[in-house]
Amino acid sequence: MSSPAPLAVVPPLGILPLARTAVDRGSDRRVAADLFEQIRANPATRVMYMAGGKALINDTEMVLARVAESGFGEVPIYLGRTLADAQEPAGTDVVLVTLAREDPALENDGARWASLRDVAVLLGELDTALFVEAAAVSNWHATHTHCPRCGAPTLPEQGGWVRRCTEDNSQHFPRTDPAIIVAITDPEDRLLLGSAAAWKGNRYSTLAGFVEPGESLEGAVIREVAEESGLVVHSPQYLGSQPWPFPCSLMLGFTARTEDAAAAVSDGVEISDVRWFTREELGNAVASGEITIAGGISIARNLIERWYGGPIAEPQTEARA
Repeated sequence: MSSPAPLAVVPPLGILPLARTAVDRGSDRRVAADLFEQIRANPATRVMYMAGGKALINDTEMVLARVAESGFGEVPIYLGRTLADAQEPAGTDVVLVTLAREDPALENDGARWASLRDVAVLLGELDTALFVEAAAVSNWHATHTHCPRCGAPTLPEQGGWVRRCTEDNSQHFPRTDPAIIVAITDPEDRLLLGSAAAWKGNRYSTLAGFVEPGESLEGAVIREVAEESGLVVHSPQYLGSQPWPFPCSLMLGFTARTEDAAAAVSDGVEISDVRWFTREELGNAVASGEITIAGGISIARNLIERWYGGPIAEPQTEARA
């Protein structure tokens, strides 16, 4: 059956930048063996090109091109049908074509190649939804060319949403790795932020980590916070989620509380420093450039600003993803 229409229920974090629903992914249509032959003949069909994780952007719009005379190439992926009128009418079929490298011949009318991190805050609902979907599924294809069971090559089918082993006939599906991300507060309603050892400069964000097999989301919140900061937290509350296709995560946002703020200490491995902030301290630290925080498309920024009570002013520097 077709994908459902967007739900009216909005989570506490609201509709996050990368969590927009603007495409009917058409799971019922993917099973048709001649899907791409059908839609190739339709002059309304549009193609989204990607190369090296970048897509073609013209100003603040995704470039959705007509089907080339050569067709869709070797590994087309059916992204679905648009749900509402935007730059294309509702019901427009969109196919992802991944190129080995950026093609200058496609850079017409000022179009440029850009990554999702670079342009997500600029794009409209449809373009963002397409870009997130395309980035995630193309990453999966790039890293799952062989069967994990026997090592034989796999070939795409069902509109690019399944890969089948050429040796043992097993089917393999796109993976999504769930990860929790949590805004931790203490009895004084201060916010804990950490700086990852891998980050350059004084960048701080909310703590996060992957959910382990056989673990609940709430259990992951408690475990990850203890591992990275030494804190015992309680009362984890779910606020919302959004995909993070770098390469295949689903970020699930929580709040949690601790009664022992003084116990906070970085693990020295993943997290190099942890700091408690009042709202005034965080606002001043960001505005002065003393620290930087997660960018606008991230769920981390939304968690931080929800606690803060609104947008946090930053120095006028080059935009970050």
